[in-house]
Amino acid sequence: MSQRDIQILAMRSLRGPNIWTYRPALEVLIDIGILEDSPSNTLPGFYERLSAWLPGLIEHRCSYGERGGFLRRVEEGTWPGHILEHVTLELQTMAGQKTGFGKARSTSRRGVYKVVVRSRQEEVTRAALLAARELILAAIEDKPFDVAAHVAQITELADSLCLGPSTNCIVEAASERGIPSIRLTKGNLVQLGYGARQRRVWTAETDQTCAIAESIASDKDLTKSLLASCGVPVPEGQIVANADEAWEAAEDIGVPVVVKPSDANHGRGVSLNLTTREEVVAAFALAEQEGSEVIVERFIRGDEHRLLVVGGKVVAAARGEAAWVTGDGQSSVLALIDSQLNSDPRRGEAEEFPLSKITLQEFPGIVLQLQRQGLTPESVPEVGRRVLVQPNGNMAFDVTDEVHPEVAARVSLAARIVGLDIAGVDLVAEDISRPLEAQGAAIVEVNAGPGLLMHLQPAVGKPRQVGVPIVDHLFPDGESGRIPLLGVSGSEHTTRVARLLAWLLHIDGRHAGLACRDGLFLDQRSVESRDCANWEAGQRVLLNRNVEAAVFETPAASILAEGLPYDRCDVGVVTSLRHDDSVLPYDILDNEQLAGVLRTQVDVVLAQGAAVLNADDPAVAAMAEYCDGEVLFYSENGAAEVFTAHLAAGGRGVFLREGRIVLASAEGERVLGSAPTQPLAATLAASAAAWALGMSPDVINTGIDSFESSLAKPIESVRRKRTAR
Repeated sequence: MSQRDIQILAMRSLRGPNIWTYRPALEVLIDIGILEDSPSNTLPGFYERLSAWLPGLIEHRCSYGERGGFLRRVEEGTWPGHILEHVTLELQTMAGQKTGFGKARSTSRRGVYKVVVRSRQEEVTRAALLAARELILAAIEDKPFDVAAHVAQITELADSLCLGPSTNCIVEAASERGIPSIRLTKGNLVQLGYGARQRRVWTAETDQTCAIAESIASDKDLTKSLLASCGVPVPEGQIVANADEAWEAAEDIGVPVVVKPSDANHGRGVSLNLTTREEVVAAFALAEQEGSEVIVERFIRGDEHRLLVVGGKVVAAARGEAAWVTGDGQSSVLALIDSQLNSDPRRGEAEEFPLSKITLQEFPGIVLQLQRQGLTPESVPEVGRRVLVQPNGNMAFDVTDEVHPEVAARVSLAARIVGLDIAGVDLVAEDISRPLEAQGAAIVEVNAGPGLLMHLQPAVGKPRQVGVPIVDHLFPDGESGRIPLLGVSGSEHTTRVARLLAWLLHIDGRHAGLACRDGLFLDQRSVESRDCANWEAGQRVLLNRNVEAAVFETPAASILAEGLPYDRCDVGVVTSLRHDDSVLPYDILDNEQLAGVLRTQVDVVLAQGAAVLNADDPAVAAMAEYCDGEVLFYSENGAAEVFTAHLAAGGRGVFLREGRIVLASAEGERVLGSAPTQPLAATLAASAAAWALGMSPDVINTGIDSFESSLAKPIESVRRKRTAR
């Protein structure tokens, strides 16, 4: 490059744990050309422009580990790759995608760098990185750059592609408990857990949410009938077919009444406290536009409340409040709505705002409400006159701590009667801290798939982390949603180790999935015959509800290109370390760098899991210090110094003695049958991994003896009878 530029040579999405981080990341290869000779402290005005455009960079601690650390590096002199890392992170944070991890490292080519940043959503991170490149070049060349416009574009992209706040709060709560998640669609359908232990959520609906219960909840009249039959207080009401019937029902029930659609949401089409025929007829027309049927019911005095029930317990409650404006003698009602209500920063059109913007298009019932007060949207109320704009809605005032125990019991009963595991129960009461009957209060609706944002981000009151009780409901008693996972990496024999492990799981009576170079296998049945030692095939295994345990072969090149297909594993095997051409495209040039790649397999072992390492390969054996769990060594002759020291310290190991496999531990030795002649190391590795997973020596012995024949044709009769676990 003859001019100052930052060329993007390649981008790769690391969708699973990788050499940089446990989390998904975006890795970019850049060439800064002649800027290699121009660190930031040699660029006139660069520091001033960068810090002015992005004042939030003051919070980046960088290598100094203190506030302002990164800007200090810029002032002292650093290179565009490092700056690109931090600017990308800051733009993501400004767009609501807060991330803190990033790295910039030089490569073997002068001026070429690898830049890695944490990525919550790949397309959003790509957009942020491209914008960061433009911003840096503009700061270098002293050209204008519209930061706000670029942040707005990235924010809009994030809003359209990322999980909504309700689903995200559940995923975050699962992550806090160590429960893995997989996004199944571009929408909000998410799998929590793996294989046979997975659960699924779609916002506030789960795979335990009954379709019949949802249908009942959508039929407001049926819901009220069922609740009333079980002694739950509900307002008297009727379904009506036309305006005349609506007024007849109002007369039967007794005014004041409420007219609303049978399947209303967000208060649309709902008219309250109606007392005259004209009001009821107008309200019927409004409700008819919003729903399939219209209900007339007795008006209950008080405020609307939404109580969230999860697994039979009330976990949050919000109160709604009417929206009013006050006349100034100059402005129309519409203008007052904009200046006094919609100007509230808590109001917005996006889902993350706790209060909605009030418009005639969104809430046409405003016109009827104004007519009842002798006004129109264009009317100019006199100074000091209070005008009711919206009598219901605005469920954004937390009252969880005020709910009376008897109210909570009635609300929980209502959810059970409908049959919902998660429900939003609407009730009208003057005082939520008193029993319903004592104040003539009533439950008016039970909703499936309730919104959670009002509880997560109330306009007033304490936020409630409602994702936590939802996850606890799906995974009670500390369940993790995990199935046993075994990962195999290394330079030799990894396919054979993976195949043998899958066979041992099969013999042990488990429905096993396998993704390896030989293909994709479920219960020893070949599903794909191509190379499946990759992220995509591994994810397919984890999605399968029938899989009770899984084995993954992950070559070094796959770790570098995509990352591991799972977040953590129970057993991680590393067989050997020999540099080859497969990793050269990733600038991995020697065994030392390759060790950093294969170490990823050890890094992801769970604290209650184990790493299985080849003691005869010093570079592999040295990875033991990075394991959070137990370490099992294997050795062909048991003579390696690290192996004997490990056994002497009470560790477990597997080795070969006189042609027979020996499982050695502090409790003694267990000698298995003869090992296959070739390759011995693969059999030892698989035996150690199976032992680490808790398989009995007898099962391991039987599996090894029958493995060769299984490669030609699966032997179903060898599979042990399933036992209760």
